[in-house]
Amino acid sequence: MTGAVTVILNSTAGAGCPPEWVEQLREKFTGHGLEAAVKLVRSGADILDTVRQAVAGGAQTVVAGGGDGTVSAVASALVGSDTVLGVLPMGTLNHFAKDLRIPLAQDEAVANIANGRVLAVDAGEVNGRTFINNSSLGLYPDIVRDREQLQRRLGHGKWRALLQASIAAARRYPALTARIEVQDRIWERRTPFVFIGNNEYTMEGFQIGERPTVSDGRLSLYVAQRTGRFGLLRLALLALFSRLDQARDFDIATAQEFVVHTRHKRLRVATDGEVTLMETPLRYRVRPGALRVIVPQQEPPP
Repeated sequence: MTGAVTVILNSTAGAGCPPEWVEQLREKFTGHGLEAAVKLVRSGADILDTVRQAVAGGAQTVVAGGGDGTVSAVASALVGSDTVLGVLPMGTLNHFAKDLRIPLAQDEAVANIANGRVLAVDAGEVNGRTFINNSSLGLYPDIVRDREQLQRRLGHGKWRALLQASIAAARRYPALTARIEVQDRIWERRTPFVFIGNNEYTMEGFQIGERPTVSDGRLSLYVAQRTGRFGLLRLALLALFSRLDQARDFDIATAQEFVVHTRHKRLRVATDGEVTLMETPLRYRVRPGALRVIVPQQEPPP
């Protein structure tokens, strides 16, 4: 790939983005024959505005520099377009990059953007909101909300806040009464946790939490069987790291669409770690091949 790219950096990701680091990054792109326009952003709204401006200006490649939330926000503005997404992993978990075998080290990630191939991958959608990894209902959105409040009010670090929020949510023991349309079936469930993946997750074995493919044109549905408070806390922590035991803990289905009905008019919904209040019913669908992403020319050996 040659020419110009727009690089959108989340300045709050990782250790931040000091000016000298930004200039070094530009030089790395230049070394691969790419002119990089680096844009620093701090919020989801800034990300969307910057991506839209880049696309309107004719950008053919937009690079997301940050964690899964940043990549998801950039991707949401590119879904259904011809503009290609490049990924510069800078987050803690980087699930999307790992599932597509995109290098995590910066030099290798830049080289992949310059020399990789374009792959059309799927995107998930709930009530018009895009997600590239997963969405969830019930326990997990509560944990994310509480974690963010602890970080803002008390200045706790991410992991300390996460642990405290998980314990608090388990004590409340929330349960969601849901009626889920699954193809030609109706599931009536009272559950603490519903997980919807963009394609199918491998929940067992040595590849826990990974997706063998992001291009199979399916969503995966995992509905937790009701459990006690300690079991609920275990589920919460495993879910946060995508380490769920499907054989023991969940009812499972795959389909192109799901519809979730609840008695609540509005419900907190997590999409790629961001929580939004949505009107019900929640209509999930997969958009096959709707996102064009730069991936390695050849997959690395196992």
